[in-house]
Amino acid sequence: MKIPYHFHKMVWLFFIASILGFVFESIYCFILHGTIESRSGLIYGPFSQIYGFAAVIVVLLLQKTNFKNRWSLFFISAFIGCLYELICSLIQEYAFGFISWDYSYSMLDILGRTSLAYSFFWGILGVVFIKYIYPFISKRIENFPMKMSALVTWIIILFMTFDLSISAAAVFRANQRYDGIPPTNSIQTFLDRSYPDSFIHQVYPNMVHVL
Repeated sequence: MKIPYHFHKMVWLFFIASILGFVFESIYCFILHGTIESRSGLIYGPFSQIYGFAAVIVVLLLQKTNFKNRWSLFFISAFIGCLYELICSLIQEYAFGFISWDYSYSMLDILGRTSLAYSFFWGILGVVFIKYIYPFISKRIENFPMKMSALVTWIIILFMTFDLSISAAAVFRANQRYDGIPPTNSIQTFLDRSYPDSFIHQVYPNMVHVL
């Protein structure tokens, strides 16, 4: 089955941006706290899928927009970043029963899920990504041999689909355990044995259960 080229490119962008996001978060954590801890969003591999999806969304929304100056791109990126962070926090809480960040201590926070102060970061990241990072990544993807990259694209799709699915299932089941719900089928039993609370805490040290 042939993969449309644009979709193929977005798959690679998601994959690469997820790795870059993990690296960025790890460095940021070390600089801020002086510690090295897991900043992965998925159980298997050094991936932060929030950055992967963000990169794809930003490219699809802003790539073909002709910005007359960087300030326009900055403010639009800041708005998209804040909205995206807010939505991700809501999804994580109401779908899985956890939160991974809380800005309620910060000035200018929005429902504790994002902050106008952090919008400055999203604005800068949007400008740097659209103007410099994405063009660099895009050229490298375009230079891949098509036959080989098509095979690797399918491998990425299959692996990331598995990783996203098993990670979501493990966290969802962890929420059920917090609520005292015993396993009622073989899948839940498998998740309890393979991904106990100690393992979940090791992978997601900043994740807090919402009562």
